[in-house]
Amino acid sequence: MMLRVLLALVPGIIAMAHFFGPGVFTNILVACVSAVLCESLCLSMRDRPVLRSLRDYSAVVTAVLLALALPPYSPWWLIAIGTIAAIGLAKHVFGGLGNNPFNPAMVGYVVLLVSFPVHMTQWTAPSSLATTPGIWDSVLAAMGSQAYDAVTMATPLDLMRQNDGLMVSALWQQYPQFGRFSGVGWEWINLAFLAGGLWLLQQKIFNWHAPVGMLAALGLMSALFYDGGSSASGGSPLFHWLSGATMLGAFFIITDPVSGATSNLGRLIFGALVGLLVYCIRVWGSYPDAVAFAVLLMNFAAPFIDYYTQPKPYGQQARDSEK
Repeated sequence: MMLRVLLALVPGIIAMAHFFGPGVFTNILVACVSAVLCESLCLSMRDRPVLRSLRDYSAVVTAVLLALALPPYSPWWLIAIGTIAAIGLAKHVFGGLGNNPFNPAMVGYVVLLVSFPVHMTQWTAPSSLATTPGIWDSVLAAMGSQAYDAVTMATPLDLMRQNDGLMVSALWQQYPQFGRFSGVGWEWINLAFLAGGLWLLQQKIFNWHAPVGMLAALGLMSALFYDGGSSASGGSPLFHWLSGATMLGAFFIITDPVSGATSNLGRLIFGALVGLLVYCIRVWGSYPDAVAFAVLLMNFAAPFIDYYTQPKPYGQQARDSEK
């Protein structure tokens, strides 16, 4: 299952590398090495079989998801700290695979965002707006070398949140970061993750309830507050669906079977509340892309949702009616 998840991430990885350069690959490489080392150390300390546990690829999936959420060309130490927080703190402290109440990749991301906000907001400009850094530049960046200085730009979600009284159409004209429906590059990246997510859905790796709930709630909120594109608008449904980590979150994060709700109705509610929180934090909060915060907040609420949405055992309803 984990191998199929990794395979489904390939289109999104290729799209990200096309628009942001090879720094996407160095992020993934450093994260995977850090995750395997941290996983091995934690398993050894817990007297668990190392090689057998590493073959489930759960640590690699966590590392890749975290790496994709980080700005390309992040220094190695930043990626390593986030990976250690994801594997050691969010996973093994709670008992390892299958026992973590919070999504490990999102824990690592939030730890980095709170601790190193400057590094976490330095997104490289898309390839169509600036020269794409080369492979050597990505190596220098991963090593933390000061010799490398990437061209960074505010993301479309940043610009939309910090709108200084401009109509949405005026924002599109003033800033080259905006594409046809969302940000330059981000439209194709989200569509690529959507394609991978739909393939996983066809493979029955997860069901449709959580992704549909999240995307429907996010679309409904953005439609309600779009108001035709005034200066107070938070952006259209297409803008929010194709921006930031929306599709990555909908198909690869909230579908985590351990930290999410378990019943079909619970998953639908879980996903809808994540979509609601994503919109609220993006538009009225302090962070432009809120998938990680929304997921972690709903991880807290997952047991509560499960308690009220678990279907009754077969025959229980009939016995209740007899009483």
